[in-house]
Amino acid sequence: MTVVVKVSVINKQINSMRFHFLLSLLASLLVFESSSAQIAVPPQPCYPIPSPQQVQWQQLETYAFVHFGLNTFLDQEWGYGDAPLQAFNPTQLDCEQWVKTFVAAGLQGVILTCKHHDGFCLWPTQYTDYCIRNTPYLDGNGDIVRQLSEACRKYGIKFGIYLSPWDRHQAFYGLPFYRDYYYAQLEELLTNYGEIFEVWFDGANGGDGWYGGSKETRNIDRRTYYEFPRAFDLVHRLQPNAIIFSDGGPGCRWVGNELGFAFATNWSMLRAEEVYPGYPDYQELQCGHADGNAWIPAECNVSIRPGWFYHTSEDSAVKSIDKLTDLYYRSVGHNATFLLNFPVGKNGKIHPIDSTIAVNWYQRISSELNTNLFANAIFSSSSQRGDNFAPAAAGDQQSYTYWATPDSITTAELYITLNKPQTINRILIQEYIPLGQRVKSFSIQYKSDNAWVDVEADEPTTTIGYKRIVRIPNVFAKYWRICINDARACPCISNVAAYFAQ
Repeated sequence: MTVVVKVSVINKQINSMRFHFLLSLLASLLVFESSSAQIAVPPQPCYPIPSPQQVQWQQLETYAFVHFGLNTFLDQEWGYGDAPLQAFNPTQLDCEQWVKTFVAAGLQGVILTCKHHDGFCLWPTQYTDYCIRNTPYLDGNGDIVRQLSEACRKYGIKFGIYLSPWDRHQAFYGLPFYRDYYYAQLEELLTNYGEIFEVWFDGANGGDGWYGGSKETRNIDRRTYYEFPRAFDLVHRLQPNAIIFSDGGPGCRWVGNELGFAFATNWSMLRAEEVYPGYPDYQELQCGHADGNAWIPAECNVSIRPGWFYHTSEDSAVKSIDKLTDLYYRSVGHNATFLLNFPVGKNGKIHPIDSTIAVNWYQRISSELNTNLFANAIFSSSSQRGDNFAPAAAGDQQSYTYWATPDSITTAELYITLNKPQTINRILIQEYIPLGQRVKSFSIQYKSDNAWVDVEADEPTTTIGYKRIVRIPNVFAKYWRICINDARACPCISNVAAYFAQ
């Protein structure tokens, strides 16, 4: 298990070094304007570092989850595995309606629960009769995995799959043969439905179930039973660009709660050999490991309703726009991604209450982060590495350029001067993560009566990572500075922006 993880880490680091070299070369060429320019070599990576696929995945920021199946029709959350197939018959199923909702809500992809813990499969798998082929839906000719994957391609968003390792229906769950069954189904999904951007392995594994009529409790060793390195190899071979989700990655990790937020201190690293499915220390997953040896960033999952599957009784309990906005700042704004679940209704459509709130939430976020008040500001700094890593690179809104200091400088100040005082209550900061996550502590200050004053943030200003958005009280000022107070290596800041949210 440990050897496989280390080899995977080394491969990702090699690919990321190539990626970083090309981007740094491009940045240097763009900035170089004369033979007199003082050109510096890029900083060395601060390991661990992300793969190019992980960088692209984090740039998606928000995407959708869909829970839909037999549970939907039986008003359940976790099906026992004994539900009758005749219960599944959506009369107005419209995957394009789902995807149009996601597009309107600014979501960049969707992950479908192809099989939940009850073992029911939303595609006509060859390996069990407990699937959509034997339901009344479309007289047994339905394939919701295909319908959704095709709708995603049509409207230009990404498609991902969830395949529950736990199966409360199968009589052979807990036996060695189940692994072959599970990986045969995984191979079907990885080969028959086009490009997949994320593969989701749930951490809920083992317990009571129907198990072919045995109706008993079956416990498994979560560390070893599934032989997950075998699954990871299968994904890497068949879908090399897909990000693998589990409690411990290797592509991204569960954030340790189903409430949709990460801690303000959030490292994109884990000590990979320690974390396994069902890992008990949720707090560690919410903040990561500062001394982690593998790049495994956090994904924050939450449902727009109290439950993951649709329940009519929850029509009045859909999360508000204010709540979703708060979660955005505590997920994407805390160096994570945001996975928002939509429980599709019995008719096969997303409820209009859910879709309306999701779209209005996206419009709220877009409005609050619409006008960058630092866009035309003058950037300067206490230290810079060279003309190709000048402070202006932190204000040019380009992801491949960044301000950096010499290797020996791990504390520094970035100064921002506006052409006139502005009221600001949002500060956005991004690190150049292809070189690793570096900042351990920072502070935001503004000048008042010729003295620098600390901004009163309501959360610790510690890590930054891919993106950190700090909500602050309204401050009216012309002069600002970001102080890097502590870092693992010289800071590399790719973007600093400011906004005023009404």
